[in-house]
Amino acid sequence: MHFKLIIAVVEDADTDAIVRAARTAGATGVTILNQARGEGNTSEQGYFGLDVGGGRDVVLLLVEEHLSRHILEAVGRAGRFNSSPGAGIAFQIDVEDAFGVMSQERLLQSRIEEEL
Repeated sequence: MHFKLIIAVVEDADTDAIVRAARTAGATGVTILNQARGEGNTSEQGYFGLDVGGGRDVVLLLVEEHLSRHILEAVGRAGRFNSSPGAGIAFQIDVEDAFGVMSQERLLQSRIEEEL
């Protein structure tokens, strides 16, 4: 079984909706890293040059490659990434190998066979 890693950098207020959308689309697990910082084209700075931007979360989803595009699109819709500038970003990368995913492999095997 081959996997992709979907990485989404999202506003912390949107994290729960994005996780729900990913799970509904077929994701079987998620890791969330809180309090990430980032900047787009412009920096939002407030008093005394301090960062006043809202909190960001990094959402990591290790998903089976046949489901990855569907899950990525669901995450993008839930986060409004294409329609709301600055809302966040999501992308996927190939995973060459992974350990600790045997329970997910068993769960996904029947789902993948149905899809194909």
